[in-house]
Amino acid sequence: MEIIKQSEESMLELIEKLVNIDSGSYDKEGVDQVGNLLIKQYETLDFVVERHENKHHGDNLVLQHKDARNPKVLIIAHMDTVFPKGTAKERPFSIKDGRAYGPGVVDMQSSLASVLYAVKALHKANNEAYKNVQIILNSDEEIGSPTSRELIEQLSKDKQYALVMESGRANGAIVSARRGGGGYTLTVKGKASHSGVAPEDGISAVEELAHKIIKLEQLNDHENGVAINVGIINGGAATNMIPDYATAEIDVRITREDQGPIIAQQIKDICATSDVPGTELQLEGDINRPPLELNERNKQLLQIVKEVGSSIGLTIEDVHTGGGSDASFPSALGVATIDGLGPVGGELHNENEYMVIETLTERCNLLAHLIDELSK
Repeated sequence: MEIIKQSEESMLELIEKLVNIDSGSYDKEGVDQVGNLLIKQYETLDFVVERHENKHHGDNLVLQHKDARNPKVLIIAHMDTVFPKGTAKERPFSIKDGRAYGPGVVDMQSSLASVLYAVKALHKANNEAYKNVQIILNSDEEIGSPTSRELIEQLSKDKQYALVMESGRANGAIVSARRGGGGYTLTVKGKASHSGVAPEDGISAVEELAHKIIKLEQLNDHENGVAINVGIINGGAATNMIPDYATAEIDVRITREDQGPIIAQQIKDICATSDVPGTELQLEGDINRPPLELNERNKQLLQIVKEVGSSIGLTIEDVHTGGGSDASFPSALGVATIDGLGPVGGELHNENEYMVIETLTERCNLLAHLIDELSK
């Protein structure tokens, strides 16, 4: 759509405003500021907002046109970033050599602009496909969507399609499959004692944790897409003390939904009994995000995306990735889902995060045409 190509400058101006707002997942004020800025834009298009308030995180927002009736396309985008307060001031939005930089620029403040301007283009073209979309802007995706998952699942129940606006991969591909997973914390309690004076009186929590780490790591089955990683361990207070306390943070990734219950039970079984007599174990956590699988429904939607891309001169490739996103939730409920529809970029979650500017209007155009096609 020509109107989108002409909107690059105003899109970049909006992205600059968004990037220069600190909006980490725990910064309620900042995330709400992002949301309020976007609400004002949508209200000019006669969209109405349903605000789901949170006490400690930003409010989750649901938007649709005032005349929408049972929209069948759900668009999911998140407003939170991973960066601490003060980052936006330290390294604000900038442009260099065809790339835009700044905290959250591609994950996913550029996508927030892309969704808005795709809707604007349809609205200006009098294409009523914009009445067939419901948009959720959630506030906590970067920490696993604890307050928004239930809302996403609720909104997904009557939808045919879910379009998720995580960034396009650095090679331009969209995302057709993701691993699911979750996390656990294992806490071990032992008995402290001086390692020189009375070592026999101590019970080492660290020794017990070492046994558990080995057993947990043996659950890895990379050939079938199961990954268990004990990534953070803590324990002990001094080198001359038998440690009475130790903890481990465990990351779990799965490729198929049926793997989840099996791995969860195996982890519970390992942590149910002690290898070192006298130690006590406490396991907390779960597998809280199903995988995005490339099933038949998702394959059909992927083909539609590729055909729409081809019709506007874009060759769309797709990839599988290990990272999680909100795409898993509608897909697990049987909704045809595709991810990675945002602008292209890379170096996510670090100081070099960037967005390739030439893909900004390309991906926005793709989204607008996709909405149109799915609404026919």
